[in-house]
Amino acid sequence: MNIVLFGPPGAGKGTQGVRLAEQTGIVAIAMGDMLRAAVANKTPLGVQAKQYMDAGKLVPDAVVIGMIEETITAKNAAKGFLLDGFPRNVAQAEALDDMLSRHDFTLDRVVFLDASADLLVDRLSGRLMCKACGFGFHRHYSPPREAGCCDRCGGELYQRADDREDVIVQRLEVYQQQTAPMLDFYAHRPAFRRIDADAGMDEVYQRLVDAIKDKV
Repeated sequence: MNIVLFGPPGAGKGTQGVRLAEQTGIVAIAMGDMLRAAVANKTPLGVQAKQYMDAGKLVPDAVVIGMIEETITAKNAAKGFLLDGFPRNVAQAEALDDMLSRHDFTLDRVVFLDASADLLVDRLSGRLMCKACGFGFHRHYSPPREAGCCDRCGGELYQRADDREDVIVQRLEVYQQQTAPMLDFYAHRPAFRRIDADAGMDEVYQRLVDAIKDKV
């Protein structure tokens, strides 16, 4: 089973994608996490990507497309994959179609998580990430048991540079310009599903499961 999750920043793609992948046994591929790891390791790709990520802009297609193809054809993705954060624009979606065709893969579901702008800003500006394990929390919706400390590994929590409110506004503008047109690209396909992501995490997850239940 191969799935694409897309939608605006803060819609819950990362949280819901990991949960769904764990349930179905497929590999969750979060482009953002892969790029942030490259930045932390100061790889050539990471150095190039950092200037865009810190400004809340999308990393250029040329930087990400090869990385994605390498990942979805790896052995650990043999049972399927869930893409979160790729494709982010129509050019990437077309490149993904070409990749899948070359490897005789298909997309079983393309799920759009829709959420209101005010809620997106609230979700993103309150996010906290663990420096050690990458697990996420939220100041209001899912705070850690001890302030500043990860429940899972005890690591230090921090706010990502692109989760500052001024950068969030820029990220949403970039989304509207480059990512929103993917709705037109995918909406006519039988695999396409659209779900309301304004609800709580468990309710949104159940809607996601329902959207792909005939494939699980």
